[in-house]
Amino acid sequence: MSNLSALPDWQAIESVLAPLQLAVSPAELHGALTGWLAGGGEAGGAWLGKVLADDDLPQPDAADLQALHDATVAALEDGEFGFQLLLPDEDAPLAVRGNALFDWCRAFLGGFGLAAGAEPALGEDGNEALEDLARLAMAEADSEGDEEDEQAFAELEEFVRVAALLLHGDCALAARQRKKLH
Repeated sequence: MSNLSALPDWQAIESVLAPLQLAVSPAELHGALTGWLAGGGEAGGAWLGKVLADDDLPQPDAADLQALHDATVAALEDGEFGFQLLLPDEDAPLAVRGNALFDWCRAFLGGFGLAAGAEPALGEDGNEALEDLARLAMAEADSEGDEEDEQAFAELEEFVRVAALLLHGDCALAARQRKKLH
């Protein structure tokens, strides 16, 4: 059984971000961090500036921010696929959660591109997952939804979660394996 640390909750990350006056939501921050790591970006250090493409951005000394980083790194590396997305709680309206999911995808693509470069070494499934994430990144939720929409959201969230793990395996983990072989 996996022994992963839980992600900090949405409100905790939101309260860390507010005084920094960054135009980024907790979902976007987590998406960018996950994309950076999945693309082979270096874990640790002053990661905030790296994943947000702003080298002048200071790394705040915030326990919740470090917990977000550590839990994300551990979950991506965990062999039991315990990785989860940082999204608003289930009691938030479906449109809010849906738009946060699409924001997460946009930020993931940005972080992934920064770390992996223009032509990452991906397999066929990885390329397809990246294309699907790009399509989701262009979407926008527009309704409050019903039970069928809730089910569709759950399926999309699971797809994005698995796509992030797949891309991490294709890009970051495979690169480490190649280095070990040489």
